[in-house]
Amino acid sequence: MPTVVVPFRGENAKQRLAPLPEAARAALAEAMLVDVLAAAESVGPTIVARENGQGEAVEAALRGIEPGPILIVNADLPCARPRDLLALLGAMPERGVAIVEALDGTTNALALSATHLFAPVYGPGSAERFRARAERLGAAFVSADVPGLAADVDTLADFERLEGRLGPHTAAALDGLRAASP
Repeated sequence: MPTVVVPFRGENAKQRLAPLPEAARAALAEAMLVDVLAAAESVGPTIVARENGQGEAVEAALRGIEPGPILIVNADLPCARPRDLLALLGAMPERGVAIVEALDGTTNALALSATHLFAPVYGPGSAERFRARAERLGAAFVSADVPGLAADVDTLADFERLEGRLGPHTAAALDGLRAASP
């Protein structure tokens, strides 16, 4: 059974949804987190990592876990289902890394066979940096095609694009915002 780590920025989450008021951004970020946690908790013990910065949060969480497979799943993946996390786990090489890359080259999710394979290299182009790190360490690396984990939310248009696939909490939060809009 894997340990699942979900990095979450808390009150600073989803700043790129800036056209929305802060309370609305926070509500959507929290709803997406709840949907990701629902998927994660049915797969294995789950840790929400809330330190400053995504990489630092994950590093801190990894220091306290038992050896074994690890899934690192971003909190802005409202289409994530347990089967998606299991597909990522199944794609992980025995001694290596599986990655789900976002359309923009960032990293949405990782499966690691060991904690030492992680480094805090998030940000633009991070998927390539994770790939290069695996190669430097002599670890196997695969890109995993998991549509539910490839669908991240960075803009309001992303919610529209994912309509019908969103988790129940995210869909309800979005419906609530729409109902409150004039």
